[in-house]
Amino acid sequence: MAGKTIVILGGGVGGLVASHELRKKLGREHRIVLVDRETHHVFAPSFTWVMLGWRDPSRISRELGLLKKKGIEYVNAEALKIDPANRLVKTGAGDFAYDYLIVALGAELNPQAVPGLSEAAYTPYSLEGSVALRDVLKRFDGGRVAVVISALPFKCPAAPYETALLLEYAFRQRGIRDNVDLRVFTPETLPMPVAGPAVGAAIKQFLDERGVGFHPQHKISSVDPGKKEIVFENGQKTDFDLLVAVPPHQSPEVVRKSALANEAGWISVDRRTLKTGFDNVYALGDVASISLPGRYRPDTPLPLPKAGVFAHFQASAVAHNIASEIKGGTSRKEFGGKGYCFLETGYGMAGYGSGNFYGEPQPAVTFGRPNRFWRFAKVLFEKWWLRHWF
Repeated sequence: MAGKTIVILGGGVGGLVASHELRKKLGREHRIVLVDRETHHVFAPSFTWVMLGWRDPSRISRELGLLKKKGIEYVNAEALKIDPANRLVKTGAGDFAYDYLIVALGAELNPQAVPGLSEAAYTPYSLEGSVALRDVLKRFDGGRVAVVISALPFKCPAAPYETALLLEYAFRQRGIRDNVDLRVFTPETLPMPVAGPAVGAAIKQFLDERGVGFHPQHKISSVDPGKKEIVFENGQKTDFDLLVAVPPHQSPEVVRKSALANEAGWISVDRRTLKTGFDNVYALGDVASISLPGRYRPDTPLPLPKAGVFAHFQASAVAHNIASEIKGGTSRKEFGGKGYCFLETGYGMAGYGSGNFYGEPQPAVTFGRPNRFWRFAKVLFEKWWLRHWF
């Protein structure tokens, strides 16, 4: 059998899982090529710990070059053009012809989409942003803190609420909680609406219990860095002393300019197989677009959340199917919509939600009260992740 070449764009969760599982399932006559412009994989769920000074950046990152010892070809280059018609990817390190392509490039932050946001806001949604927020929090001694979700969709749907709850805990630990007016503003009607109203109500209750204000249906329009004022599309305004924002997200430029992109710039895929409209091309994780129709408002389909857990399970299914096809087998694996999520709440506790997001007529997702066990489990998961893949 002639060797096949599988090119994987992106060294995040989906790219790591897909490359490892393909390497385990296929002989060395088949090439597994992973392309990423970054030199390190960073464990994003720990960004809030960096924000609070609980983790050093070096502790949550690993060199992608280490993948070579596992038989995965790592190419440190930017993807410049995806040409599915000719089965070719152009990169800064040369062109790569492929037999199979997996696009796992994630979502990019685009704070420039909101006037004034990049000048005024700090964000825990990148490693650099978490470090900058950590440094400003060290000097912060009170005032109005606004945690703002700028636009939908955004990745890690629990993260803004975890951020708010951990900030509340940190302010209390420092003895300045009574000096802080802490509020969350979001375009959503409830936290994490795609998980169902029960989950949203539970998270809102956590906020209420901590005295964190919750302001739904507030989509940011602009920020005045000089006045330290946020203007929302509903006409309301609020001032702030510290703005912590989830910036708008967009797909990478190489995706937006490709034939794979839909009108919104993401890649529409079959929700079970992650296949695109082109033969042997798959997209998974944050860059993929999967609609979940009939959720609470039939006229407004909600997307499957952008979260690492979905990228993980999607990558596992895609890798299985590609390997089976290459080996001439008939075994097939589907992504079934199952996911889970930790929500750390401070005070040594975390909640845990899990379920089937493809459930009909609504997702079958449960979310329990925070406890110490799930916080310990979150710590163990970080350790496992950074050891297992590298």
